[in-house]
Amino acid sequence: MVENKNTQRVAVVGGGVMGNGIAQLSAMNGHDVWLVDLEEERLGTALGSIGSSLDRFVKSGKIDDEERAAVLGRIRTTTRIPEAVIDVDIAIEAVLERLDVKHEVIYEIAQHAPKAAVLGSNTSQISITAIGSVLGEDAHRFVGMHFFNPAVLMRLVELIQGLETSPETLERAQNFAKSLGKETVVCRKDSPGFLTSRFSAILRMEALHMLEEGLATAEDIDKAVKLAFNHPMGPLELGDFNGLDTYLDALQGLYAAHGERFRPPVELKNMVAAGRLGRKSGRGFYEYGAD
Repeated sequence: MVENKNTQRVAVVGGGVMGNGIAQLSAMNGHDVWLVDLEEERLGTALGSIGSSLDRFVKSGKIDDEERAAVLGRIRTTTRIPEAVIDVDIAIEAVLERLDVKHEVIYEIAQHAPKAAVLGSNTSQISITAIGSVLGEDAHRFVGMHFFNPAVLMRLVELIQGLETSPETLERAQNFAKSLGKETVVCRKDSPGFLTSRFSAILRMEALHMLEEGLATAEDIDKAVKLAFNHPMGPLELGDFNGLDTYLDALQGLYAAHGERFRPPVELKNMVAAGRLGRKSGRGFYEYGAD
């Protein structure tokens, strides 16, 4: 953990993998955090995941037991958005990659958060301008804040400037990312997929095509990318890690926006239809045991 002299009040709406990762990252850097989800059970799962992650930090000697307890003490949970955002400095939605769901969530956040609060979205590919279209005069304080999985380890936060995003909002988002120890890049023209999701999609698409063509095994395709280009995970491993249903949703959005080069391969559609979603289902490009 790093000492943070500019503690902020942060709300993260969405208790899934990305949401709990952003909440943990914020708390590890001294911020006070509300984590929101519709279901108490999901919040319990999220806190369990955060606790397990912190245990690994303790085991590696990066934090001690006292610091672990302090991080957990800075995270509160609720199923009610108004309770979480009433006095925040920054609120970040990390819900499903569906425009209708994001509209509903970001609108409710804006209705209850202070007028000075920054509103952020962790979307990886949906237009920030489109999400912010429900905000009216509040659209100037809405910005894309795309974290990467796992949020506590990955070094980058990609910021996306919507058509209405003000320079002040963008600057505050950059400062917040820096307070988390992250580097930033800015996508200054709001286009679906932004910078990183388009890079990633093209790489994974080519890996899928190679696998379909029988050029190599999944293991060797991933090994080639890791060792030749110094990637921490291969593109097929990463698909399993994030969920192949999530990847298919992202590709379908990119295909709608940018055309044929992002058309989802048939094999990926079949895997999702069969419930082979990656780690969370126990089987994707690889098979996973209980541990």
